[in-house]
Amino acid sequence: MDINNLTPPTPTFLNSKQAADYLGLKPNTLAKMRVYGNGPKYRKHGFRVLYALEDLNAWSEASSRRSTSEIPGE
Repeated sequence: MDINNLTPPTPTFLNSKQAADYLGLKPNTLAKMRVYGNGPKYRKHGFRVLYALEDLNAWSEASSRRSTSEIPGE
């Protein structure tokens, strides 16, 4: 195996700041969403809050709308 041709693995988990950047939000907004329960799913690893990329994408997809009059969840 040629060690020079290895690419670093894509991170599966992002910390709060990385997740906020990924979603285009501020870290404080993401923290408030955790408190109110209206944000993406997250995981606790000890004291660390981590977000799985697939959970961020799923939350974003569930938040998509076609118009401003559309009722969430329909």
